[in-house]
Amino acid sequence: MVFASEGASGVGGVSVILPPLYEVFWSAVIFLLLWLVLGWALKIIYRKLDERNAEIEKGLELAESAKEESARAERERRDLMRQANEEARTVREKAGQDATRILAEARIQATEEASRIAQNADAQLASDRKAAELSLRKEVGDLATQLAEKIIGEQLKDKELSARVTDRFMDDLEASLEKAPVQ
Repeated sequence: MVFASEGASGVGGVSVILPPLYEVFWSAVIFLLLWLVLGWALKIIYRKLDERNAEIEKGLELAESAKEESARAERERRDLMRQANEEARTVREKAGQDATRILAEARIQATEEASRIAQNADAQLASDRKAAELSLRKEVGDLATQLAEKIIGEQLKDKELSARVTDRFMDDLEASLEKAPVQ
């Protein structure tokens, strides 16, 4: 048996090793098409990978800047807290000084007010004592006059004489009270 392909190209030879020319052509066309499709697909894939790498780099840069911003914000927060604590300490010290000053002023005013009240009370007592003395002197004088009228049996019509007798009686009474020991 002889193969049909052997008869056409001759015996043995090159036809066994080399494929026919139309197979080489179609294989080259398919290879070229595959190469073009894969090249186009790889370009898209590489572009997407480059975009992804760029986004990752951008994200890393943003993360680094956010980290730096966070550190800066933390430093600013610490500085603000330190300043706020210093201001609070200053305010507390000033408030303490103000409170001490206000208390001292209030004590001075209270002392002055108490002194004024005591002076007013002394003046009122002196005035009341004087009024009581005058009232007492008048009443004692009237009683002395009534007593003298009862003893004498006549009414004393001379007011001046009556006033002199009353004054002398009161002076004698005051003198005797001043000599008497106070209990």
